[in-house]
Amino acid sequence: MTSAPATAAPVTDRPASVTSQPPRAPTLEQQRRLYPRLWDTDWLVLRGMRAEIEMLAERIAAPAKVALDFGCGAKPYAPLFTARGVTYVGADFDGAPEITIRPDGRIDTLDASADLVVSFQVLEHVRDLDTYLSEARRVLRDDGLLLLSTHGTWLYHPHPEDHRRWTREGLIGDLKVRGFEVSECAAVVGPLAWTTMVRLTCIAVAVRKIPVIGRGLAGAIAVVMNLKAAIEDRITPEWVTKDNACVYVTLSRPMRGAGP
Repeated sequence: MTSAPATAAPVTDRPASVTSQPPRAPTLEQQRRLYPRLWDTDWLVLRGMRAEIEMLAERIAAPAKVALDFGCGAKPYAPLFTARGVTYVGADFDGAPEITIRPDGRIDTLDASADLVVSFQVLEHVRDLDTYLSEARRVLRDDGLLLLSTHGTWLYHPHPEDHRRWTREGLIGDLKVRGFEVSECAAVVGPLAWTTMVRLTCIAVAVRKIPVIGRGLAGAIAVVMNLKAAIEDRITPEWVTKDNACVYVTLSRPMRGAGP
């Protein structure tokens, strides 16, 4: 999510954009996340996230459902849902989303207005977890689902802030105490691979500063180190990755009796 605007849009019952819209060509950021390239420093984790999110979308997305992307940014995974007939709307502080998030963190839409709330790599940037997850619960219908991904381990990356990293147990616990029952928690990229990815990211930042050849050299290094990381991830036992992942992708539902 990005910084808050001075004013917020009026509350609406169902935003005007909650109607069927023709599919659009993916934006550059959507293409980068949906189709990561071997020379991208985050290729391995983006590839793993896309696989997990698409697998869940195949099961939970359906025509006539409404998905609200809470802290949408560029809506990186929207095509995985719109391709399955979902009406997909974004909520953010700015950047012309369909729904505005107010400066206090509340969403300008009514209760029980979404079948799905999706949150991709946002939670680590949220200062007030109580408000964020309370709002996610408020806008979900009784049989709604929350699809959320966040970091287990990664470098500090403020957008505009960066507050947390989770263990699997800690993330499930934080969701539970805020009214969500986690049914699935997929671990993406284990510790052998993500340590290589962290080194790659730091090396690439330094190498890109070299005049003329920097970007090409950084890309070549990324190809080699990404292939190394892919092998490392393949040989890492599942029980190790489960509790030591770079990213966790969770699916949960509001707990009965847990009000917003």
